[in-house]
Amino acid sequence: MTNFYHSKNNMKRQRNWRVFGRTFKISGKILIWGAPLALLILVGAFVWIARDLPDPEKINERQITQSTKIFDRTGKVLLYDIHGEEKRTVVAFDQISDYVKKATVAGEDASFYSHFGLDFRGIARAVWGVITGNESAGGGSTITQQFIKKTYFSDKRSYSRKIKEWVLALELERKYSKDEILGFYLNQIPYGSNAYGIEAAAQTFFNKSAKDLGLAESAVLAALPNAPSRLSPYGSHPEELKARQEYILDRMVSIGYATKEEAEAAKKEPLEFAHQNANFKAPHFVMYVKEYLEEKYGEDYIEKAGLKVYTTLDWDLQFEAEKIIREGAENNAKKYQAYNAALAAVDPKTGQILAMVGSRDYNAQESLPAGCKPGDTCKFEPHVNVTIRDRQPGSSFKPFAYVTAFEKGYTPDTILFDLPTEFNPNCSASANQDKDQYGIDCYHPGNYDSKFRGPVTVRSSLAQSLNIPAVQALYLAGIDDTIKTAKTMGITSLNQSYYGLSLVLGGGEVKLLDQTAAYGVFAAEGKKYEKTPILKIEDSNGKIIEEFEAQSTQVLKPQLTRLVSDILSDNAARTPVFGANSALYFAERPVAAKTGTTQGYRDAWTMGYTPSLAVGVWVGNNNNSPMAASGAGIAAAGPLWHDFIKKAYELKTNDCNTDNQNFCLPKSPEQFNKPEPIVTEKSMLNGSYISTRTVKVDMLSGALATNDTPPQFIEERQIRQAHNILYYVNKDDPQGDYPANPQSDPQYKNWEAPVQAWLGQRGENYDETPTDSDPIRAEQNKPMVQILSPVNGQFISGSTVNVQVQASAPLGLKQIDYFLNDEFVGSNISSPYQITLAIPSSAFNSESSFITLRARAYDTAFNRSEDEVTLYLNRGSY
Repeated sequence: MTNFYHSKNNMKRQRNWRVFGRTFKISGKILIWGAPLALLILVGAFVWIARDLPDPEKINERQITQSTKIFDRTGKVLLYDIHGEEKRTVVAFDQISDYVKKATVAGEDASFYSHFGLDFRGIARAVWGVITGNESAGGGSTITQQFIKKTYFSDKRSYSRKIKEWVLALELERKYSKDEILGFYLNQIPYGSNAYGIEAAAQTFFNKSAKDLGLAESAVLAALPNAPSRLSPYGSHPEELKARQEYILDRMVSIGYATKEEAEAAKKEPLEFAHQNANFKAPHFVMYVKEYLEEKYGEDYIEKAGLKVYTTLDWDLQFEAEKIIREGAENNAKKYQAYNAALAAVDPKTGQILAMVGSRDYNAQESLPAGCKPGDTCKFEPHVNVTIRDRQPGSSFKPFAYVTAFEKGYTPDTILFDLPTEFNPNCSASANQDKDQYGIDCYHPGNYDSKFRGPVTVRSSLAQSLNIPAVQALYLAGIDDTIKTAKTMGITSLNQSYYGLSLVLGGGEVKLLDQTAAYGVFAAEGKKYEKTPILKIEDSNGKIIEEFEAQSTQVLKPQLTRLVSDILSDNAARTPVFGANSALYFAERPVAAKTGTTQGYRDAWTMGYTPSLAVGVWVGNNNNSPMAASGAGIAAAGPLWHDFIKKAYELKTNDCNTDNQNFCLPKSPEQFNKPEPIVTEKSMLNGSYISTRTVKVDMLSGALATNDTPPQFIEERQIRQAHNILYYVNKDDPQGDYPANPQSDPQYKNWEAPVQAWLGQRGENYDETPTDSDPIRAEQNKPMVQILSPVNGQFISGSTVNVQVQASAPLGLKQIDYFLNDEFVGSNISSPYQITLAIPSSAFNSESSFITLRARAYDTAFNRSEDEVTLYLNRGSY
């Protein structure tokens, strides 16, 4: 049998080898004939694609392209011509600093001098990125390819364009030397600020020739082509330009183009950029739009495509905003040592950006503090757009916490205690301890005016911007849930993991533009429109390639936002702190407003909105240095915010016509919709810090009645209480049942101590709710009773039964009652507990052959216990 199986397996193997041999021969033939065919097809494809390629011999004949123009929303005001004033000076290769050449190669194509136009490893990475969907896998473009792309093609990706780029790169490498190609590249590429080529860039940014550039300057210029608008020294991201410069310097060290000492010295070298006046309108907004266009369509495309970009900017509002911010910041510099200011205005009904002023003066130079140059860290950087920079918002962040609390069931009438409170459970509840004593960061914030107001409603707390109740509100709302709310409304920052209760006082960082748009969600009753600077984009043929379409998402219930708007527009509620005629008040219309001042007076904010306009103003110093102590949000930012809203309504209520591109504000004052009334049974949610509860009390013990308390001893009492809110609510369900154990909340102890101290100082004493531990009705106090005779199951003869009972009680035995079949038949009031009981005739008349004997013992407090036995009747003896 074994030999049979071996023979069979050998036959299978031989058959498989024959099949494999035939397959191999067929595959070989396919390979022999197919490979040339595939190569022929590939060559044919290259020839077909390359048939209309430009002639590399005519490398200096640059195609004339149309400039892209950026307009305001009406299309009548030209804000910027992206390609309108191109600056280019072609210089010989030997007139370019070696530092620039080396920095460019290090940053863009380290193997430039060793490849023949294509980087196959880079191409492989790019292909793998396409296959895996990982766009960060790396690209395969060499300097030669980049030059070809910038000269002949656009940034629009396509396979055919890439193949054409490869063909031309190979041809270019065949016809020209490496230095010639690098020279072409350096004279061709855009560096931003309309500077094309290295000579124009050197003159534009450093007022010197390309041959005179040092290592630090060269590394900066080599960084710019990566993202000319975003990395511009005159833009809003100087830290990114610095990071890119240092990356290039490190690359130069790694490939031997510079020593480590030279690179480190270049990193520390202060750079003095040439002053650049913007010869275009709304410069911060324009740069914001330009970055958007470059990121979406590619820098090369927007330079050559001749686009017409119609933005959302309202030029009338922008003009007034720039004037108000410039004059207001100059005044603040004298009064509060606050050298800069910024403003953002958004249409809450569409998300369209109406005005954007990123600094007090984009063109300012002479007004800079001594020794401060553009690009340095200083109090005022003209070109940095503060509306899109992360800054601490101070108390202007509070509405996000309060609206989250409302969503959980808290109300504007909810009582919180504005008293000195320690919020770190590991620190003393006395709220006067610090890090030195405990070795940890204790947290006990104060109020702006250093006053404490005792019990306050949420309405008063938010309207008057009280800090301690706000921290309590954040705890009740939940830090994570509050961040989630803020992000849902449009905040794009707050991505760290270290936020604590200080978040509600500005412990995180947000962007002015983000927060203005998020306040617009309050104005739009919970509808979120994505902020946008674009109305329409047309190509050179008039074809629309992008057009605004208002789309909203309901991210909050209207009721919740109405609660916030009702509070923030309540001038009477904020008057005790801000006064009746503050910068937040408009006699002609309701306006919701919130200020914010960060710790140390480093940032001052005023945010606010009507149903049709959301505006945010920031005041401070770019280097985060403090303002004068009097430079709070209401004083430094409030007047600028007020002036802009007032001017906006003066201008735009008279500009409502049939041109739907014009932004328009209603002439009649818009009212905020009132929220629905909130009904709750809890006093702390209804505006009273004194709570009254009805409880059932055992009259003998004064403790809460239990199921064992005799009804005649139960009394209903009204208990008046005063505690912190955690005594009355489950944090995440305030409208639900009272918490079973309030003391289990980690904040309870520290919140309760100042409340009881405050009550004691006022002489307010309230009855405490009785505890559940009733000593009289305790199990150990119940009487003990046992029927000794007759015993369970005993037969009874005759019409009577003799009973003997043993009983005792810690509180003193009062009496024993006896029952036969639940019918009372007698009592003992003293020892010995013996009795003869007559058996009821009903027991013998029933069909049952047994009866139940029960002895019930009572003590002097009417606690009771029972014992029972079952007895069988001897009917014959009866």
